Amino acid sequence: MTALRQRMIEDMRIRNLSPNTIDSYVGQVARFARHFNCSPERLGAEQVRTYQLHLVQRRESCSTLNQATCALRFLYRYTLAQDWPVERIPYAKKPKKLPLVLSQNEVQRFISAIDSPHHRVLAMAMYAAGLRVSEAISLRPADIDSKQMLIHVVQGKGRKDRLVPLSTSLLEELRQHFRRHRCRLWLFPGAIPGKHISREAVEDAFVKARHAVGRKLVTPHSLRHAFATHLLEDGTDLRTIQVLLGHASLSTTAIYLRVSRKLLGAVKSPLDGLTLLN
Repeated sequence: MTALRQRMIEDMRIRNLSPNTIDSYVGQVARFARHFNCSPERLGAEQVRTYQLHLVQRRESCSTLNQATCALRFLYRYTLAQDWPVERIPYAKKPKKLPLVLSQNEVQRFISAIDSPHHRVLAMAMYAAGLRVSEAISLRPADIDSKQMLIHVVQGKGRKDRLVPLSTSLLEELRQHFRRHRCRLWLFPGAIPGKHISREAVEDAFVKARHAVGRKLVTPHSLRHAFATHLLEDGTDLRTIQVLLGHASLSTTAIYLRVSRKLLGAVKSPLDGLTLLN
C-alpha cells in the first residue's frame, strides 16, 4: 500500500465514512492513476477533466462517473489539499427514471419461486421491512425485538440506525429459520464460517427466481420499492414511509407518489367535471 493510499484511507476513517464508501473511493482513485500510469500527486484538474471525458466516451453509467467524481474530490480536497477549486469538478446529471414496482401478487410469486429457504426468508425480510440488501444480510439475531415487534437496523446507509416494524408472519418464519441454522452471530450466515451471507449470493438467488414475474428485471432493491409503494397505497403517510426507509429527504421518498398505479389511476381528470356543449 502506497503512503498516499494509506493517508487517504486514514482521512476517510477520521470522517467516519462507511467501509463500502472507503473501498469505492480507493478503487476509483486507483483506476484514475492506472489510466495515466502516474501517481495522483502529479496529476491535477486538467487530468481529472480528461479522465471524466474518458469515462463518458466509454459509456460508463452516471453512477460510476459520479462515484469517480466523489472520490477525486475527496482526494484533492482533503488528502492532497490542493489550492485549485476542487468543487468545480462537475457531477453528471442522472436521468430520473421511475423504479420498477412489483404488485403484491408479483411479490408473492417471486418470493415463492426462490428455491432455497435461506434466501426465501431473507427476501421476505427485505419486503416486510423495506430493507436494503446490505442491511438485510448483516442482521443479527439480537436485532430482532419480538417483545416490541421491531427490527433494529444497525448502521444502515449513511451510518444511521433506525427501527422498523417486525411483521408477525416474518417473526414466525425467522424463528423457524433460526432453528435450522442455529447461528447466534448472524441471522443469515454465509458459506464462510463466521461471515454473513454475501450480496452476490442474494443477487444470484434473485436472478434464478425472476422467471416467476415474467420479463421484469427484479433486483433486491425491487422489494424495497414494493414495500414503500404498497404502504403508500394502503394509506401510510409519506413522512412515516420516509422514516421507515431511512431517507434523509422527503423528496427522495416522494418518488413513490409517481409510481403508484393504484393512486394515480384513482385521480379524476378535471375534464370529467365539465359539462361540454355540443
